[in-house]
Order: sequence, then structure tokens, then C-alpha cells
Amino acid sequence: MTTEPARVRSLRPGIGLAAAIDAYLHTVTSSNTRRGYRAALDALVAEFGPDTDVALLDPDRVDVWFRDRWGAVSAPTFNARLAALRSACRYWREQTWLVGDPLTRIRPRTIPADRSRAMTRAEVTALLDGNADLRERVLWHMLYETAARAEELLELDVADLDTANRCARVRRKGGTVDVVAWQTGTARLLPRMLAGRRTGPVFLTDRRAKPHVAVADIDPDTGRARLSYRRAAELFDDHTTALAGGPYTLHQLRHSRLTHAAEDGTSTPMLMTLSGHTSVRSLAKYARPSKDALLNWQAATDPAARRRR
Repeated sequence: MTTEPARVRSLRPGIGLAAAIDAYLHTVTSSNTRRGYRAALDALVAEFGPDTDVALLDPDRVDVWFRDRWGAVSAPTFNARLAALRSACRYWREQTWLVGDPLTRIRPRTIPADRSRAMTRAEVTALLDGNADLRERVLWHMLYETAARAEELLELDVADLDTANRCARVRRKGGTVDVVAWQTGTARLLPRMLAGRRTGPVFLTDRRAKPHVAVADIDPDTGRARLSYRRAAELFDDHTTALAGGPYTLHQLRHSRLTHAAEDGTSTPMLMTLSGHTSVRSLAKYARPSKDALLNWQAATDPAARRRR
């Protein structure tokens, strides 16, 4: 007597790839981000078929397909496509449509260090004026306006804020307590995000904290936990993938603010206070004028142009 091998039953019905992609893209609020992500997701459908159950995506086959499809592109494009697929897979796992990680064999490519890492003013404006969720808009405005490190701002508690004077106490790298100050962009958005909260972390997750989270990292009113750097970086990467020149990193907002301040003629002591650096050498790599500033300076100081005027 022969018996058939046991079959593992899914806890819920499977979902086809096309339907799963549509469901995921409906959660992406930014039209630019949706457009960028669709390039990767449509290619996935073209390869595996619209009715393929997402739970059956095989890591070996996905790895071969991805490298054949984008193996020859630049590192930023390779990473952008990978980021789009990873974001979708995270969502599918949250819906329990997917258990494993079909992208487990693919790693982002290393992007060589770039001396022009600062975002242009136009790129910063496009980012900050975009349609991201309120929490992200507050964090990104504050990162740019204060030139603080992301870790420093994510560790803020509501009690650290002085909203009347647009500043807050932070703990700098090395443990030094310092003050950071922001401008109108943050001042307009921050009260809306806090919604009257007077305790707990400033930046919170969307869900209630898990049992192992420290009490100091939980908002006592909502039960939500402090937003982690890893999650904040993922959201920023996801949002900026489709932007011109993207994706960007959270650190680039700090870098850009210091670069733009240096271009505006800000004194070295003020730049050091803004950045929290204690040595000019550490500041130098951030206060380097951008390529656009160099081109504008060359045009403004061109003797021939002066004679024409």
C-alpha cells in the first residue's frame, strides 16, 4: 500500500502576483515612488506570470532572473530595483501571503564614495514638499534644518523639546548634551504630529510595542514604540528610490544642510555649532561646496561675463 506524501496547507488562500502587487502599490502614497517601484514589479510579473502565487516565488529562480535583468545596470539602479522588490516582499509577509524571502540571495551593490554626495537645494525642496506621511515629513524637515544625526533625533523624547524656541536637547556622538534648533518647516509640522502628547518618544512606530521593548522607548498613552533607525532608513530609501538622483540616505540630509550653509557663507564656528563637530578637520568633508555652487561661482566671477554686463 502506497501513501501520498503529506502536503503542507497554507493558513490562508494564496494570492496571484498581479493582485498582490496591486494591493501593495495601493499602500504607497507617493506617485513618484509608485512609478519607480512599478518598473521592478512589472518586470517580476512579466517573468513569473500574473497568476503565480507569491508564496511560490523561488529564491534560486528569482536570483537568476534579477541578475539577468539588472546585472549590467549601474549600482544605484540595481539597488533601487532591489529596494522596490524588498519593500513589496515586506508587505506581503505582513499579509501572510509570503513566508520566506525570495530575495535572500541578492545583496545590494556597494556604491563608491562620491565627493558630491550633498543633495541639491532643488532635490531637498522636492523631497520636503512631497506627499510622504506626516511623521516622515517631520523627521526629514528636522534632519535638514538642524543638520543633526538621525540617531540623535530619533532618541528625542517629547520632554526634550522646547517648541516655543524651536529647539531641543540632544545627546551627541560621544555622549555630549547639546542643543539643536530648527526652522519654520519643522515648527509648522511638529505640533500636528505630537497631537498634544507631552511624554514618550517624539517619533513613534505605527504599531504597539512588543513585550521586550524597554519602558523608556514606549509612549505610555498609545503603547507605541520609538521609531528605530533601521525602519526610518528603510522608509527614506523606499520614498527616494523614484526621485531624480535617488535613492538617498538619511545622512545626506545632514550633509546637504552643512554644504548649503557653507555655500551661503556661514562662518566656521557657526558650522561647527550647527553640526556638533569639535574639530575643523571633521567638518571639512561636509562643508565642501557642491558642483552647482562651483558652476554658479565660476559664472559669477567670469571676467568676460562681467565685461558683457
